Amino acid sequence: MASADESRRVWDLPVRIVHWLLVAALVGAYATHKAGVEYFKYHAWCGYTVVVLSAFRILWGFFGTRHARFASFVRGPSETCGYLFELLRGRHPAHAGHNPLGAWMVVFLLAALFAQGVTGLFANDEIFNTGPLYGYVADSTSLVLTSWHRRIFDWILIAVLLHVAAVLAHRVLARQDLIGPMFSGRKPAAMVGIDEAISSSRLWLALLLFTAVAGVVGWLVTHAPDGVVAGFE
Repeated sequence: MASADESRRVWDLPVRIVHWLLVAALVGAYATHKAGVEYFKYHAWCGYTVVVLSAFRILWGFFGTRHARFASFVRGPSETCGYLFELLRGRHPAHAGHNPLGAWMVVFLLAALFAQGVTGLFANDEIFNTGPLYGYVADSTSLVLTSWHRRIFDWILIAVLLHVAAVLAHRVLARQDLIGPMFSGRKPAAMVGIDEAISSSRLWLALLLFTAVAGVVGWLVTHAPDGVVAGFE
């Protein structure tokens, strides 16, 4: 039996760093957007950060450590509904990694953040500023992508609020701390079997993937053709 204060590592360092950097980048993107067009440069850099981080995390979902991989935590409709019914009965099954509902929230947020960032690369504010890839598309296409860029953010905001509410509910109702492990990477041994713990963060692979993603995004941005908003040639 594991002692009450014993813990085992579940979340690797790349997962934890990307998680909190995405939070910071999303807050920064929102703040610089609200601050006005003169802060567009900083808004764009926050957007690049979101694209790189979300793209890396998606790749890490295939090549990362055990609990970072989609195959280890994404469950089908039957198991997900079963977990939901357990919650409705007042039970709170513990999982070493993401629970089935939380897993689908992770998938949605990563996909939405990536789509939000990519659409922003082609967007324009119809005043002075354009995304770095605006020159690749027609102005009408850019306007459509701009509309999606705004719409997806609303979906992300709703998802984030639901995510925070779920984390707080786990803390209050199930006495499960989901925030601490995202800093320490460790969960109580009672929730993590010996065979479920990870022994390495595979940092060399994470660095390789991150460098490749950042390089591709950087090349696309710096080699894109110049574009101007219609009416401001």
